Amino acid sequence: MRKHNLAFIDVETTGFDPQKHEVIEIGCVVVKQKDATGTNFEIVKEWELKIKPEKLEDADPGALRVNGYNDADWLFAHSLQEAMTQFAEVTKDAIFVAHNLAFDYSFIHEAFKKSGVENKMFFSKLDTISIAYAKLHKDLSVERFSLQKLTEHFGIINQRAHTALADARATLEVYEKLMNL
Repeated sequence: MRKHNLAFIDVETTGFDPQKHEVIEIGCVVVKQKDATGTNFEIVKEWELKIKPEKLEDADPGALRVNGYNDADWLFAHSLQEAMTQFAEVTKDAIFVAHNLAFDYSFIHEAFKKSGVENKMFFSKLDTISIAYAKLHKDLSVERFSLQKLTEHFGIINQRAHTALADARATLEVYEKLMNL
């Protein structure tokens, strides 16, 4: 696994159900693992893309409020097919890393399926919530393991929380802190 890049990925969606709701933004920070310790990284690429929703009528208004969806910002958004084609190339052979992996991966998996684009990532995946719990479960100052709470715990500033690229960057920073504990 050490020879593979890590792709820190975050998605913004129109709700919580990957069968009903859609990915409307993907952010990704791809890093090269520079040594065997798993704590030394080099950013290879940062990538983000807005995706035009096809079923906005099914969207959860709360989800749209949280991620700041508005028609003007998504005016020049890409189709799902275009987005997943680009995403597949950006993440080729990389290990998928996310905060709450089950959520992000379920939407990415469904987007690959709907678009017919091949997922070219390496099969392994890493979840920073699981890593955080394993490393911090005895630390009573950490009551919750959300990305927001962990960024606060580690003193990481995420000024654009709930935007895909900003959350992908924050996930990378949390991962680095966790790996250095």
